[in-house]
Amino acid sequence: MTGKTVIITGANSGIGRVAARDLAAKGAHVVLAVRNLDKGNTAAASMQGDTEVRRLDLASLASVREFAGAWEGDIDLLINNAGVMIPPYGRTADGFELQFGTNHLGHFALTGLLLPLLMATPGSRVVTMSSTAHKFGRIRFDNLQSERGYRPWSAYGQSKLANLMFTFELQRRLSQARSATLAVAAHPGLARTDLKRHAVRHPLTRLFMAALGAVMSQDADHGALPLLRAAVDPGAAGSAFYGPCGCGELKGAPVLVKANDRSRDEAVQRRLWDCSEHLTGVVFPV
Repeated sequence: MTGKTVIITGANSGIGRVAARDLAAKGAHVVLAVRNLDKGNTAAASMQGDTEVRRLDLASLASVREFAGAWEGDIDLLINNAGVMIPPYGRTADGFELQFGTNHLGHFALTGLLLPLLMATPGSRVVTMSSTAHKFGRIRFDNLQSERGYRPWSAYGQSKLANLMFTFELQRRLSQARSATLAVAAHPGLARTDLKRHAVRHPLTRLFMAALGAVMSQDADHGALPLLRAAVDPGAAGSAFYGPCGCGELKGAPVLVKANDRSRDEAVQRRLWDCSEHLTGVVFPV
């Protein structure tokens, strides 16, 4: 990775931190794009290699525009990793439901604003983190922001399905533009990270997660492997989707995995894309 420039969102903890650490150790210049600069600097100080910390709050389109507007130079790899999982109901600075706004719309806007630089960099790649939760997700165009009843898991599934559909539609548009930039996706299986902190608010849920995690989960180092393979596998193709090889794709070595049929619906992909451009005000160059 020597000479490569990498941006990783949410790189101060969990899988993003592992990916940043490993890519920096292999010679990349890694930019930790984080909301909390103190935590980002602490994470960067623990890494060997060339790292930089910049502020990025994906729950604020103003912050996304500021980050992208300040960027100069090539980008070889954009890793859309940051996210929130089943928090109490909340809204972003722009009024979007917190999970859909952060996990999907924030990364959609960031990618669109940086895409001209990515497309100008030979061999560049956009990697977006999805989840097995995409399998129960639905894109509810009549209730995208959960105004009519908020169900945390349903909103999370929608946001992760949106991440995957965004990857597929982005790759189709890049291919139509004859761009060599790739759009690929990954999911970590069941990884033990801080992302699940909201899932253990209740004692019974905490007990269930602990029992399942003891047998079926993997640590952040192993959970990051699908993301890392998506980022650097020289044989990766556009729209590739990587996840763990084990039972239920919960743990194991990183392999190509199958997205569900719902995520492949091109009509919904296009509608989601148009809706996302309208909501963010970011129009892609492809």
